[in-house]
Amino acid sequence: MPALPERTRVYRCHHLDSTRWDAVVPRRDDVVITTSLKAGTTWTQRIVSLLVFQTPELPDGKTLHWVSPWPDCRFMIGAAEMRNVVEGLRHRRFLKSHLAFDALPYRLATKYVYVGRDTRDVFMSAWNHVRAYTPLAHDLLNGGENPPAEPFPRVPEDVRAFWRAWMTRGTYPWESDGWPFWSHHHHARTYWDFRHLPNLLLVHYNDLKADLDGQMRRIARFLDIDVPAEKWPALVDAATFASMKREGPKVLGDEMGMVFEGGADRFLFKGTNERWRDVLDADDLALYERAAARTLTPELKRWLEGGAASGVVPQ
Repeated sequence: MPALPERTRVYRCHHLDSTRWDAVVPRRDDVVITTSLKAGTTWTQRIVSLLVFQTPELPDGKTLHWVSPWPDCRFMIGAAEMRNVVEGLRHRRFLKSHLAFDALPYRLATKYVYVGRDTRDVFMSAWNHVRAYTPLAHDLLNGGENPPAEPFPRVPEDVRAFWRAWMTRGTYPWESDGWPFWSHHHHARTYWDFRHLPNLLLVHYNDLKADLDGQMRRIARFLDIDVPAEKWPALVDAATFASMKREGPKVLGDEMGMVFEGGADRFLFKGTNERWRDVLDADDLALYERAAARTLTPELKRWLEGGAASGVVPQ
């Protein structure tokens, strides 16, 4: 393994185009928030927005997607427009990514916040997510610049059939699970292997739920952000799931309704864990165990499943 992360792979699919990062001119205080998918991306973006702006209000009436854009997103806007959005930001940038560390440019001055979550919980959130895609969302995923040869699949109505495909098929040659997205396990492993780096912070979804105040303070310290004591209660309250659910249309915008049936309310669905216990049987869970064994170390598996409660300290 190299001493520092290296960008050795290109990810192109219905959702991603890793080459769009080529147009991002690094700044000395950049922040990159990265998850595979449905692991707390938007939640962490909201937390960082509260720390950067130190108010629940977003600047200039913008929504979170335009304040914290997603450079590797292939399907929403063209590459040139995305570059203009990213380079036009005048506040401290905190950019979203769904790329593994083997496709994301690594900069010593950039702060990377990786968010982990139990694979099975990610799946249940992804199931709700993809089933909510509107016809327009499918048109966007199947069109645009460099469209994939095969259309994004319609998800089967049988949740367990989707699970079996997700656990046994890869989208890329170097993955063995994650279809039709990308591998949650490979993504996690690429960050876990570099968890010792001082500019990489590993955060867990369970820990955000268990101790939001403490985790927000931990993220603030990592980002070298000082927050006056009197501001903390309002900022933490604005980052709760209840507040995000209530403020979803304002923070995420009406455009969510173009992509998701039910808009922001469907996108911010339940925020709960272990819904998989009522869905997956012993055979399904055996598929998970085999997939995890192929890619995850035992230590990483325990951490993904439990966060701090697992007893594993990633840093």
